[in-house]
Amino acid sequence: MSKKQFKAESKRLLDLMINSIYTNKEIFLREIISNASDAIDKLCYLSLTDENVGLNRADFRIDVRADKDARTVTVKDNGIGMSMQECETNLGVIAKSGSGAFKAEMDSSKAEDLSIIGQFGVGFYSAFMVSDKVTVLTRKYGEEKGVKWESSGADGYTVTEIDRDEVGTEVIMHLKPDSEEEIYGSFLETWKLRALIKKYSDYVRWPIIMEVEHSESYETGEKNDDGTPKTAYRTVTREETINSMIPIWQRAKSEVTDEDCIAWYKEKHHDIKDPCALVRINAEGTVSYKAMLFVPGEEHGSQFYGETKGGITLYSNGVMIMEECDKLVHDYFEFVKGVVDSPDLSLNISRELLQHDRQLKIMGQNIEKRIKGELEKLMKEDRPKYEEFFRNYGVHIKCGVCDEYGRYKDFLRDLLIFYTSEDHQMTLKEYVEAMPESQKVIYYASSDSVKHALSLPQCEEVRSRGYEILCLTTPIDEMVLQALHDQDGKSFCNVVTDDLGFDTEEEKKAAEERNIENKELLDFVKESVGDAVSKVRLSRKLASQPCCLTTEGGLTLEMEKYFRRGPSPEMRNIRATRVLELNPEHKAFTALKGAFDNGEKDKARNMALILARLAELLAGAEIEDPAAFVGEVAELF
Repeated sequence: MSKKQFKAESKRLLDLMINSIYTNKEIFLREIISNASDAIDKLCYLSLTDENVGLNRADFRIDVRADKDARTVTVKDNGIGMSMQECETNLGVIAKSGSGAFKAEMDSSKAEDLSIIGQFGVGFYSAFMVSDKVTVLTRKYGEEKGVKWESSGADGYTVTEIDRDEVGTEVIMHLKPDSEEEIYGSFLETWKLRALIKKYSDYVRWPIIMEVEHSESYETGEKNDDGTPKTAYRTVTREETINSMIPIWQRAKSEVTDEDCIAWYKEKHHDIKDPCALVRINAEGTVSYKAMLFVPGEEHGSQFYGETKGGITLYSNGVMIMEECDKLVHDYFEFVKGVVDSPDLSLNISRELLQHDRQLKIMGQNIEKRIKGELEKLMKEDRPKYEEFFRNYGVHIKCGVCDEYGRYKDFLRDLLIFYTSEDHQMTLKEYVEAMPESQKVIYYASSDSVKHALSLPQCEEVRSRGYEILCLTTPIDEMVLQALHDQDGKSFCNVVTDDLGFDTEEEKKAAEERNIENKELLDFVKESVGDAVSKVRLSRKLASQPCCLTTEGGLTLEMEKYFRRGPSPEMRNIRATRVLELNPEHKAFTALKGAFDNGEKDKARNMALILARLAELLAGAEIEDPAAFVGEVAELF
């Protein structure tokens, strides 16, 4: 029996696969079981038209067993098996798909009924990640003789004819010796194999059988002192079906209620709270798939910081492909959990990487539309519940608006809500629809809280006209509005830094003249305050308050607060360009001007410092030296 050599390119690929491509060795069992399932698919399909098969659907099974003495893991099926030629073709050349050839042999009408994942000659070689020798015993349905295929890796393989009573295939994996890096013997433990089957192959359509040891009590025939039968314990071995086979998302909506889905979610994800939204999809077309997705009822802290990136598990015909697939939806929906199962996915050598991004992209686009639609429905039908959702996940939506230079802003803008009072939130569309005809722009104010935002001195005149103000209370909010640019043609106006648009040209001119008239006083205030502000001017926005702090340029005080919490010293030292504005109609300005005009420079300087600190307090900015401020106020007494 001579050893046959793999083709040169196959030999290199096998070596690369064993040492590099597969990073998660435990998926070898998933691959071998998937191949066994494919083989049963084929024979089950033939049994529909060939009565000589002699097996009913209930007779098909996959057996998994471990032999600790021999250090072998065996996966056995009673599927269609392979001939000598097919062993040469499917196992002698890497990336040769026996399933694909079988499907091609069917006429087109029958082929549409098949659901075969395939790629036997690809996933099979994952066995060499944990094995130093692999033996395949097989006999094809309809043939008298069986075949033994055996290989110890890239050095080649042998294939011989054998007597074999059973139709089907048996893959025997001889595990490598344990090392400091890898304990291959762990795959001989029943609990380990059970866990891998539940994790990766729980929804394979055929029963996966294992012999499982149990401890049971029995009567010894003797009596206890009190006359009761004496009992003891013994270990018994029984066959058990490990996988559940029928996934809940594959069942029709008429068979599974939303409550059933929610119960599955809570058990699967160990969540005690009901999800706030459920999306069920059964899509047929260019790409067919079924999905069952959930928006959790509350944010889990670690998720946003990337510890559980991607909450959607990807399946192909019940075989788990990726536990946390982050390629289906963008980061703005990364909080969504659930499953997507498609028979149309083409898989490459690792099954952890997907060849056709186009199929994923099509599925992802449709899934995102459905998620958005469900959230819009929630907003319309249960506003308090949607507001709770937005408290939990609004930051994801906001980051999505800003991501990639606003690429997704129009898709996400209708999901945004903002406070206009402490107990009321509005979408931008609702805000525009409620605007009085006289209002030309969308006003907003930024602060740490809604209450403080609405109490900013610059808000007084806007509110006095009956206009609503959007309250931005998180650091990213201003960047969101910048990315959106406008809503239904209405631009955004920052009440702190922008022109409110209330003054006529004559009023603007008069205000400028007043600044010129008081230039000497304003220069004195600037000199007194020092570098804390870049300039001092008279305000056209103030009503009852004596002063306010505003900024010039693109950086606002709220952005400055955000940068101060940054990771680097450079970021923490970024400062906004501050401007101190004084109310010329307020008695505080009258007193300041009186002291300055009367030559009481020390008193005027102290008043200027106090007004500057008051402006910082009103703006919610930090006073760098509170003790000095207290001393300045005390000087007035």
